[in-house]
Amino acid sequence: MALFSSMVFGPILAFSAKTVSANLRPHAIRKFPSKTAAFSSFFRQSSFESSIRGHHSNKMKSALFGSVAGEGKGTSIRDSLKEVSESGEFKRKESAWRNWISKEDGAQFPPEAGRYHLYVAYACPWAHRTLMVRALKGLEDAISVTVVHPIWRKTKSDADDHRGWVFGSPDGGTFKNTEGLGGPFPMMFPGNEPEPTFGSNSIRGLYERSGDTDGKYTVPILWDKHTNTIVSNESSEIIRMLNSEFDAFAKSSLDLYPEGKRVAIDEANEWIYPNINNGVYRCGFATSQSAYDNAIDELTTSFDRVDKILQNQRFIASDDKVTEADIRLFATLLRFDEVYTVYFKTNSRSVATTPSILNYCREIFALPVVAETCNM
Repeated sequence: MALFSSMVFGPILAFSAKTVSANLRPHAIRKFPSKTAAFSSFFRQSSFESSIRGHHSNKMKSALFGSVAGEGKGTSIRDSLKEVSESGEFKRKESAWRNWISKEDGAQFPPEAGRYHLYVAYACPWAHRTLMVRALKGLEDAISVTVVHPIWRKTKSDADDHRGWVFGSPDGGTFKNTEGLGGPFPMMFPGNEPEPTFGSNSIRGLYERSGDTDGKYTVPILWDKHTNTIVSNESSEIIRMLNSEFDAFAKSSLDLYPEGKRVAIDEANEWIYPNINNGVYRCGFATSQSAYDNAIDELTTSFDRVDKILQNQRFIASDDKVTEADIRLFATLLRFDEVYTVYFKTNSRSVATTPSILNYCREIFALPVVAETCNM
């Protein structure tokens, strides 16, 4: 929370304004002869630097890059860096686990207090959505949560080279990253806890327990403690479930997807997701200049569209009510200047120098309980 609150309320504004040009579109795109190997090399060489700045950078980068796959071991593990077309465009594949919690009679996954558990990473914008909705709905007593360790480690060192999300360990001690750089990092930061159900050391372990064949070990995970399986790893659907299916246990009557505003919410999501939420990844994972140029143009146009809308109304899909569309947009804007500008070269625009968007972020941040979910 400290990182974003300082950006919104104090000194980092000056830093952001100096490091971001509102009119600069970077053309020095990374042109790699081998895209997967090059990204993997970049990740390993620049992650986990010592110093406070290196520590924060590592937590952010962990959420940005997706799992780093095993190399040369014949594994079926895949990662975001492999989801790139021949033309160099990042093409995110759909989430593999798409079950639904429902109040309907006979549902496989009915809503019950204490039955479901969220696994999240503070750095991840997709996981952050679920934390925000859980908090805004007042579902903390109904749905438990575990936050993974912010530093990636090898998930199965005797089997392959995969690095990804791991859980905190109470055993004490410190470690450096898998390349021997940075740190030393404690085995558990405040807020990190061991995996509570099986004692798994990694998110990968939960996927494997569920019989996963997709091979992409991401957060968030909505887990069913009764059947010991993943319900969903699709954040957009998890937040819909949290909003609508757990009202019997929610402390708040807030409806983030009200009937009368659904058309406007869906229309906003339809262009914000590909061009902003996923648009920053399309910029950062592009492996050709043309793919990057197309992604940054669409991101910039959509950023300006957000700016224009917020000059005339309070929220992105409503003039008087925060909705699901705001939750989805805020999780990206929160990280825009401090993360995506640096790692994904999205510095054609900035939140800090766009008053309507900065004030909008401040208002969302100031909503009850939202600040407690912001910890990059």
